[in-house]
Amino acid sequence: MMVAAAVAVGVVAGYLIGGIPFGLLVGRLAGVGDVREYGSGKIGFTNSLRTVGLKWALLVVAGDIAKGAAAVLVGRLLFDEPWSAALAGVAAVLGHIYPVFAGFRGGRGVSTAFGAFLAVSPPAALAVVAFSLVVLYLFRYASLMSVVGVFVGFVVVILLVATHRLAGPYAVFAVFTMLAVEVSHRGNIRRLLAGTEPKLGQGGARRASGAS
Repeated sequence: MMVAAAVAVGVVAGYLIGGIPFGLLVGRLAGVGDVREYGSGKIGFTNSLRTVGLKWALLVVAGDIAKGAAAVLVGRLLFDEPWSAALAGVAAVLGHIYPVFAGFRGGRGVSTAFGAFLAVSPPAALAVVAFSLVVLYLFRYASLMSVVGVFVGFVVVILLVATHRLAGPYAVFAVFTMLAVEVSHRGNIRRLLAGTEPKLGQGGARRASGAS
């Protein structure tokens, strides 16, 4: 019963923390209004970079990483229960993608997922960074960097669980975090396969009404 209560509180807290729309807040602070009216229509780092520039986008990515890490740490420190921490991390990613504070129109969850991986396993987060930078350098696609990076984090966490270096619930965290991010990139994946995905630095124009 106590475990169920800890998990429930962790999930709710994680979702609410993940739902803080830093990209939306920073965009308004930078004077462009709603960043969802530009580029990809998302509130994460990549669209913020295209819309408001590097300085403001760094604030966005810092906030998004912090909320992923904070969700896991809240679940871990308040309840000392791996299930609470693991599912709080997943909930934070879902909160970023579907934020209650921003009409359920958020980002794609990458930076928040990275923050959660960082709190769960620094080695996994380091692997995410290393592979992401290589992919970005070679191909210049932010979306490809994101899907590869999160998949690498998933693989490392699964290996750590399999070798008993992490508790079993973190395998569930890895699976559902990876799935959430990959599904949120399904449009990008289709464009990558079709050769129409914009590279980093492209695609920051104001969106047409009704654009998807």
